[in-house]
Amino acid sequence: MFRLLFKYSALIFIFNTLLLSIESTFYIGNQIFILLSFLFAFSLVLHPGQIKLILFHKSFLFFLLIHIVSVIYFLFFHNLSDIDALKYVFARVIQFSVISFSIFHHYDYYKNNFLLNLSYLLFFLVLVGFIVNPFIFSGRYSGIMWNPNAFSVYLIISFSVLFFRDGRISNFQYIMMFVFLLLALSTGSRGVLVAIVLMYIIKYGISTTSILYGIIFTFIYFLVINLDFDTSINRFSEQDLLNDRILQYKYAFLSIKNKLVSGYGLDKYAYLDKSLVPLSLQSTIIGAHNGYLAILTQYGVIFGSIIIYIIISKCYELITFFYSSSNNLKMYVFIIIYTLCASLYEALIVGINEFSTILFWFSLAILSFTKFKMSDAN
Repeated sequence: MFRLLFKYSALIFIFNTLLLSIESTFYIGNQIFILLSFLFAFSLVLHPGQIKLILFHKSFLFFLLIHIVSVIYFLFFHNLSDIDALKYVFARVIQFSVISFSIFHHYDYYKNNFLLNLSYLLFFLVLVGFIVNPFIFSGRYSGIMWNPNAFSVYLIISFSVLFFRDGRISNFQYIMMFVFLLLALSTGSRGVLVAIVLMYIIKYGISTTSILYGIIFTFIYFLVINLDFDTSINRFSEQDLLNDRILQYKYAFLSIKNKLVSGYGLDKYAYLDKSLVPLSLQSTIIGAHNGYLAILTQYGVIFGSIIIYIIISKCYELITFFYSSSNNLKMYVFIIIYTLCASLYEALIVGINEFSTILFWFSLAILSFTKFKMSDAN
């Protein structure tokens, strides 16, 4: 039983974010997360040898470093009565442990098949959403999910799985790609355009093919902006990527300055101090909408800078190592680069049950483990 839990807990953990993104299944998803967390924690207590073997494995040391920084921060600025901060530390430990254990025990599946299975599951949910809500271009489309931006991330990641897939793509998979891309654009998320550009650069580089696709995309861009839709293209043409984030960044910086060293605490992730925001703006300024500013707000500039350095240095190491690898591995490179870029305008990286954040950590872990196996083989 425990071996199955170790192998498939990451699959359950990531699939469960789908339930958490749908309003009618959010409660069920939350209960599954709590149950999985305690089952996994119990299994770790019963198998202490696995902790040393996996959690201290060279491939996953960057997870351990983040845990150490968080624990030291907790000792400085929290106490045992801060239950919410303890919950955050516990949830982060479980998140990283689930990813590490699953990759270690079921590496081939997660490397080759997991994301493809995820894209098929999402395609099924997309069809269900289309039956429930078929009005794609009447406002920002979100299917059966509560948030169009979150929906766009699921769609663009699923599109990228097929886009970077090695080997022949079936006709059905081409249909899936078309549906994913069409619906991603209909969500109105401007981040979709960032993702598309990144995908083509990562896969083709600056080549004749990418220039040709660039010309086609430019033609489509000017065609769509003249139509009365609310797609990602229309919203991008009407306002740039960050114009509605600048004011939120201002109050995020003020929050950081207000508690420069101590931060606001581990339980205040994706946080912004509303007491610093004028009453007239409090309904619109709901968060920093920037993952890096959120980390500095949470940990303070000293501990937050250390966390950001660990993340960026690991990303740089893996991106430079795998950038010219096979397409299957480039897919994980894309997820890492896309998340780093998206963190400039969304509060990613800091959460626990957010889809793109989990996939970001998962991608770092599987590429790190792949690099270890390649080095070990050599």
